[in-house]
Amino acid sequence: MKLLAIEARQNATYYVSRYEQIVGLGADLYVLNGEGTDDFWRADRYRVAGSREVAELIAAAKEWHAEERFEGVLTFSESGVLAVAAVAEALGLPGIGVEAARASRNKLLMRQAHERGGAAHPSFRYVTDEAQALAAAEEFGYPVIVKPTLGAASNYVFRADDADELRARHAQAAEGLTELSWYAMEAGGLDLGPHGLLIESFLDGDEYLIEAVVWDDEVYLGSIVDRVTAEGDTFDDDVHHAPTALTPAQVTAVHEVVAAGARAQGLVRSVMHAEVRFHDGRPHLVEIAARPGGGGLDHMARISAGHDPIAAVADVARGVRPDVRHFTPTGVHTAAMCLLPPASGRVEEIHVPDRLVEHDGVFFFKLTARPGDLVRRPPEGNSILGFLGVTGTSFEDAMSTAEDLAGQVRADLR
Repeated sequence: MKLLAIEARQNATYYVSRYEQIVGLGADLYVLNGEGTDDFWRADRYRVAGSREVAELIAAAKEWHAEERFEGVLTFSESGVLAVAAVAEALGLPGIGVEAARASRNKLLMRQAHERGGAAHPSFRYVTDEAQALAAAEEFGYPVIVKPTLGAASNYVFRADDADELRARHAQAAEGLTELSWYAMEAGGLDLGPHGLLIESFLDGDEYLIEAVVWDDEVYLGSIVDRVTAEGDTFDDDVHHAPTALTPAQVTAVHEVVAAGARAQGLVRSVMHAEVRFHDGRPHLVEIAARPGGGGLDHMARISAGHDPIAAVADVARGVRPDVRHFTPTGVHTAAMCLLPPASGRVEEIHVPDRLVEHDGVFFFKLTARPGDLVRRPPEGNSILGFLGVTGTSFEDAMSTAEDLAGQVRADLR
């Protein structure tokens, strides 16, 4: 299979390991970056369009497609979903369609779709100033969530417990819109929908991360991972565990709300990363992204549930039904977490102990920050140092090992 991966603006080397997984599945993978470095991928399978404008990306993809005859176009980036949909449409290749991509990228359009489709979701309001934010919070009741419509990775997502906190968080999030890297990595010339802030009612229960596939209106929950982070007023997707603690009845309820959300967003054949949170005993949609989850969630899915989200991406991209089944946990305990810097600053050095590298239980370890990188912590951003995933004999064993090893990774910042 011959596939084309696209990033409108290269996100450092973040997706290289996933591109390598695609190659490991037997694919001949070509990479097109709108803006990117020269040495990013194998030279004879890599091109830089020289612009992140969608018209330039389409023109470069068409020229290359005429030479190579790609079977599909793919992305692993939240910022690439719309661009890939537009390129696939222009090349006459399988895709989710631009309208479904827009509804799966812009959080306001996603919420409106959920509302129309009857999928359980928090109350929401698009706001353009502080007064509107305060009025929405008064209507919903505190606490409330502030989030960008075109964000990702919890950047500039805050919880506000009262009006004073909301004023401060709204100002921080509004200022952050101008520096939001996920927005800056979008292709130019596309209608992305409103770029601004939402106020949402707070969902007070536990959160679950799901790797799923929709194929001709049948939704398959490939894996379910429990988010076990102790939360504050900012949100780091930093500690996860599988297999899930959900009961069979709760899994059924989660399946129903994810299926309703997928239909509402217009997703017919797609991989999905769904985030679901319980409220008053019922699952509600936080979001459904039309791409797999990041970090080590693909590894957790394979180990804890026998589901391969990366293989699903390759299959869906070329219009082939993935080898997927309804959620069936393997019983193997896994724990994974983001490695967080202690503060904002520029990385001088990251210290990784030999014990971590050599540990038999480590199934995933990846540093995403390098010396010289600027990392930002809330409220300026949600930068991380990397990811760590381990297996264990029980929930307690896996969590203890992950926390112990993660605590030994140290970053020197200035």
